[in-house]
Amino acid sequence: MTTNEHEPRALYIRTRARATSTIKGLLQRVINYGRLIRFSHTIFALPFALASVTLASAIRPVTSLTLLWILVAMVGARSAAMGFNRLADKKLDALNPRTRGWEMPQEKVKVWEAVLLTSLAAVIFIYAAHQLNPLCFLLSPLALAVIFFYSLTKRFTWASHLFLGLALSLAPMGAWLAVTGTPQHPTDLLTPFFLSLAVLFWLAGFDIIYSLQDYDFDRSHGLHSIPVRFGVVWGLRLSSLSHILTVFFLVLVGLSAGLGVIYWAGVAVVCGILIWEHRLVRPDDLSRINRAFFDLNAYVSVGYFLMTLADLLWRA
Repeated sequence: MTTNEHEPRALYIRTRARATSTIKGLLQRVINYGRLIRFSHTIFALPFALASVTLASAIRPVTSLTLLWILVAMVGARSAAMGFNRLADKKLDALNPRTRGWEMPQEKVKVWEAVLLTSLAAVIFIYAAHQLNPLCFLLSPLALAVIFFYSLTKRFTWASHLFLGLALSLAPMGAWLAVTGTPQHPTDLLTPFFLSLAVLFWLAGFDIIYSLQDYDFDRSHGLHSIPVRFGVVWGLRLSSLSHILTVFFLVLVGLSAGLGVIYWAGVAVVCGILIWEHRLVRPDDLSRINRAFFDLNAYVSVGYFLMTLADLLWRA
């Protein structure tokens, strides 16, 4: 084979190698974006939103299109919140030994990329809210303001865990309004109100546990949290109190919605998982925080949704 005959094949090999490299680069960038916004953590809020949709379906039928836009709104809001959080905490994350390996401190994601991603996610959320109904569209900027504000709270208040809970508690209320529209009377919102309070205290409770990893860093850098303000022991006690309130409000959800035995079994399971979570983390042993944070709380949210859905399907 002559040199000229080799050239087309060599050109083909180089072109294919460049294309493969480009595809790998794009896939890695998508992975970096997903890690930046912790897309996997959507499992915490989404099941409670779906549980709210399930409960609201007893009042008004849920169309597949409504469900689709609720899912789009959830992903958009969650992505915008995490993107803003990473931008707000960029300098702190670079100093914290636990987080300095994350995407922005390592410059795997540039600031302009994070700004673009956050802005795009916010626009998607507002557009999805517009597709749902006028009330959701009207409230969407307020919802964004609340979830963005949380990222700033640890700079000035130990109640930052409650603000995080508030941010995620908007999901079940928003999902309910997406299905039912404008309420005719305040009592129409009792069930989603109780569910939102359950989510607020559930989130605050396990965020207190999660913040124990940064106890020394937060103290040395003037950041605020319940463990920093009240100590590790009292932090765990207040986390337990938060989860007691979670179960209390889940009970009120069941009573207000007239749910049945499957639902109550689900609440009992949630209670058991939360007790297990607090047995894993002790003041003298914080080694299992990550397991308590991710695994068990994923069981709580997904399990609660499935048991709520099963109860309504059984009674239907």
